[in-house]
Amino acid sequence: MSVPVFYMGQMVADSQAYSPSAAKPAQVVADWRHHKLPIQLFKFDPLTRDDIALAHKRQFVDDVLNCVRSNGFGNTSAEVAASLPYTTGAMTAAVFEAYARGSVACAPVSGFHHAGYDFAGGFCTFNGLMIAAITLRNVMNRDLHIGILDLDAHMGNGTEDIARKLNTRWLRHHSLGAMALSSDDADAYLRTLPGIMDMYAGCDLLIYQAGADCHINDPLGGVFTTEQMAKRDRIVFQYCKDMGIPVAWVLAGGYQRDEQGTIEPVLALHRQTMDICAQIYGA
Repeated sequence: MSVPVFYMGQMVADSQAYSPSAAKPAQVVADWRHHKLPIQLFKFDPLTRDDIALAHKRQFVDDVLNCVRSNGFGNTSAEVAASLPYTTGAMTAAVFEAYARGSVACAPVSGFHHAGYDFAGGFCTFNGLMIAAITLRNVMNRDLHIGILDLDAHMGNGTEDIARKLNTRWLRHHSLGAMALSSDDADAYLRTLPGIMDMYAGCDLLIYQAGADCHINDPLGGVFTTEQMAKRDRIVFQYCKDMGIPVAWVLAGGYQRDEQGTIEPVLALHRQTMDICAQIYGA
């Protein structure tokens, strides 16, 4: 099968910041197509301000989109603001697709888990993970149990903040970044990952942050080798397939550059994740 990927050019922006995440969707999708990975691109509707405010204080949403309050990149770029309803919309569309199919879908975006109820930071402006989860529950009008597996290198503090503010007892959340691991801990962590996955047994949907910044060579990460990251992804996708848990996944972080200054090392890691996803769900 082809992996459903929710992508539109409006998701892309020049963030004028260190992080490549705002421009990364176009590069990642072009890379996947160049390497002939089995993906199928879908369009989607951008989210409204009311949609985004399901997980955020409405004044915060309005201020960011009106460019009078800094986004997660520390500026008030109108280009970034225009992209935000699309990045969050892609995540929401992927969640609904995965849930409807009982399978897998991807939103090739980053910049969610550091965004809290009324604050942005860490290259994250709105928390598309929580927006998508809350929207699915509201639209389905069911007491769904949803998991967020955050294997980005950094703690999902924004996700935790929203979960506390909104008292989301239905959410199961694990954040690799909260554990302060080093490369010496990598093998031991991967041995525990199948057990960590068991916390999501019985969930109606899993949202997976497949961060590339936990790679050992990432300037803001430094945990897993390329081979260990492949093992990470195989464990996650195989568990979800075997247990029948729909999974919607997202790129999350990645900050490596090659000698030419391109993000090819990051693209290679995202390519590996998509390849493993396609292998497991195409089997």
